[in-house]
Amino acid sequence: MLGQRFLGTYPQMEWVRMTGHEIPFQHAMLPTGNGTVEASPVLLAQSLNDRAMATLDIVRDGDGFRVTDHRCGLMGMKPVKVTGSAFAGFDRDEYTTLAERPDRLLFIYLDVFWRYASTNQMLGTNHAHYIPAEQVRDVVLHTFHALVSMSIQHLIYEMGKNLLNRFPQMSEVSFAAQNRLWDTASVSESNSRIKAYTDPRPGYGSLGLTLHRDEL
Repeated sequence: MLGQRFLGTYPQMEWVRMTGHEIPFQHAMLPTGNGTVEASPVLLAQSLNDRAMATLDIVRDGDGFRVTDHRCGLMGMKPVKVTGSAFAGFDRDEYTTLAERPDRLLFIYLDVFWRYASTNQMLGTNHAHYIPAEQVRDVVLHTFHALVSMSIQHLIYEMGKNLLNRFPQMSEVSFAAQNRLWDTASVSESNSRIKAYTDPRPGYGSLGLTLHRDEL
């Protein structure tokens, strides 16, 4: 609606790109005085968790307007899995120094982007084919929870397959991931499961992947 209004107001404007980012807020949880807490009806705090976004390119089309390109996304995910991830089965040569690990803690930064097969599906007023970012999040996190991945590449590939299978109206999905696996600072001598971690040293491993439906 905003893009159409811009083009309708300024005839010298050839096309417009509109990008919006969600700014999520959460109700503050406050003590009631009787040992419980409840959500404040008037006080909110900005969430530092993931946020939805969308970008549309809009041009004139006769007496109307047409979307020529678009991209939807969920940015700023920071999931960590404390067990059930591996780093194994990769190609080795004389320069390989990394040891295989059958189980590891895995912490990643993750952005997910997708496109619809048809912009009519995206813009339909009945939302019959709308892809909610909340459901994208659910599929991504469930995949991370259930899969024993051999690498981050393996993990985001399975996430992409599950998203394309879940949403037939999604024509492609892409990922931008960073390996933020913490460095182990200390391990308890009495219990090897008790560990202290530090932030990883930069630079961070970065991975990108795009899956198209016709490539599955």
